Amino acid sequence: MIFEWGKKTYVMGIINVTPDSFSGDGVLDVEAAVKQGIQMEKDGADVLDVGGESTRPGSVPVSLEDELARVIPVVTRLAKEVKVPISIDTYKAEVARQAIAAGASIINDVWGGRMEPEILTVAANTKVPIILMHNRSQAAAVEGERYVGVEYKDLIGDIKKELREQISVALAAGIAKENIIVDPGIGFGKTVEQNLELVNRLDELKELECPILVGPSRKSFVGYTLDLPASERLEGTLAAVALCIQKGADVVRVHDVKETDRTRKFVDAVVRR
Repeated sequence: MIFEWGKKTYVMGIINVTPDSFSGDGVLDVEAAVKQGIQMEKDGADVLDVGGESTRPGSVPVSLEDELARVIPVVTRLAKEVKVPISIDTYKAEVARQAIAAGASIINDVWGGRMEPEILTVAANTKVPIILMHNRSQAAAVEGERYVGVEYKDLIGDIKKELREQISVALAAGIAKENIIVDPGIGFGKTVEQNLELVNRLDELKELECPILVGPSRKSFVGYTLDLPASERLEGTLAAVALCIQKGADVVRVHDVKETDRTRKFVDAVVRR
């Protein structure tokens, strides 16, 4: 698949092969995960993002062996069952390597190559796109599912600075600039107010000259703003998606594909005429 940036907004469907997803949609059964992916493709997903480790605040790390056991069978099956590209949501180089061999064609690293730098070499050698996310989760205090006490001198300025650094490291590793997608990390080490500001100022990240992916789906900043649990955050998520598209998002990563696809089609009809 060739992404035509600026022509449309792409929808990435989330497949959590985990027992502890914050949104309650995790599945550990291969058949259930594959069925979910097939349905997402029918509902309008342009990409399927398979992950085997929860990234919710306070989540417990998963071993390499367990993560491989969760995601590789799903990627292998999906690669045979769907036509849309498959993304592997991992920061582990070996998981990325094996997932690409199994049929994945995009790496989605929530640590942007900083947790396991070898993942950048994997992306460079396989020539697949990589999503580099801004993430200060380790520096943030956690209260429930909410991050608190994260210090930024200048929220957007700091995010741009750190993403520029991650882009530079990726380029030095041999990744082509056209294979780099950036994600400002909505919900990762940022307070509710910071996430709301990030959505409102997302267009400022266009200075990085890379496609922008955002993942507001069912996140705690939606829940705290509306005072709703994860199971009731669809409308807030769609509002965030619409605002992000209007502010320049190229890819939206979501749980609710059908509703998001309809939303993006309408917003695209307005902002991408």
